[in-house]
Amino acid sequence: MSEDIIAVVDPTGPRRWLGVIMLLALGGLLVYIAFVQPPQNMGWQVFLVALGLLSLWFAHRLQQATLRKLYLTETALVDSDGNVLAQIADVVSVNRGMLAIKPSNGFMLKLKDPAPRAWQPGLWWRLGRRVAVGGVTPGGQTRPMADIIAVMISKET
Repeated sequence: MSEDIIAVVDPTGPRRWLGVIMLLALGGLLVYIAFVQPPQNMGWQVFLVALGLLSLWFAHRLQQATLRKLYLTETALVDSDGNVLAQIADVVSVNRGMLAIKPSNGFMLKLKDPAPRAWQPGLWWRLGRRVAVGGVTPGGQTRPMADIIAVMISKET
């Protein structure tokens, strides 16, 4: 990355592992129940197994996604794999209020133009004109990042 990094969000620590462990426990419990005390209807057993496997897959995806970091530069919000979440010039507003629809300990960006859908569980997601950052991220890192982005977009207008 050739630009200077202004802020970093690094989802390491207990939050990350707590999320992974809870999803693993849920998946394991659903599969266990499906085989140890199977419901009388075979459809429900298939549903329990499918939901358990889906939970295990989500745990794997969460573990992989939270190995990444988010970097804020002068021009963009990017992750450590080089994926651009949003260009700062394209950000219209930042919302991190208590009643905002956003991930835990995170914030929501509203963009001028729609962007392709993308999702890294526990870290960020993008849908249309909305980019949300948060989940298992530390609030002490996401709050300052949201404030810096708000200041950056207020300077542009």
